[in-house]
Amino acid sequence: MDTVEEELRAHVAFLNERIRTLEQERLEHDRRANAAIAAAQERAYWLDRWQVDLNDLMARKEADRLRAAARGVRGPVRRLRVLARKLRA
Repeated sequence: MDTVEEELRAHVAFLNERIRTLEQERLEHDRRANAAIAAAQERAYWLDRWQVDLNDLMARKEADRLRAAARGVRGPVRRLRVLARKLRA
């Protein structure tokens, strides 16, 4: 009978530790989610304050050109970052 009780105690201890681990993971997840929400709210605040309508802005022809230019610049910038990382290492 002692071995069954010991096994149950060990299992309960394992489950309690697992609960603590999961609670810590949830807290970290909540922290990251709250930080992302706060950042989005900050951006939305300034867009509202400056009366910038992103939907209207992105519907314009100039926005297509700007996105295309950004895509063209993105590749070389990434390659420069990779090269810089390799040179530092």
